[in-house]
Amino acid sequence: MNKTQTGFIVLTVIFRFEDDVWTAECKELGTATFGDTIQEAERDIQEAILLHLNALEQVGERERFFREHDIEIYPTKPQMMHIDLPFDSGILVSQRIEPVNQLVCA
Repeated sequence: MNKTQTGFIVLTVIFRFEDDVWTAECKELGTATFGDTIQEAERDIQEAILLHLNALEQVGERERFFREHDIEIYPTKPQMMHIDLPFDSGILVSQRIEPVNQLVCA
């Protein structure tokens, strides 16, 4: 018998200030948006990430997409991970830890 268990994925969001707007891109999903402020870009990328994850789940493509994009599902909520980047005052990097459902054999 299979049951659903919550797992977690770690996503990297890159914010850039370009041409008087903030852009936000989720590196792993390829999802992107922009806003007049970083707060607007952050709110919009969060919504875009959730829409993308829900769409993958609804069409049954999540496992394939995660496998092809090396997105690992962790059984417990991971701690934040350290990312080394060259210094650039126009770039900010954030990590998001998102819960996802996974099937496990019982």
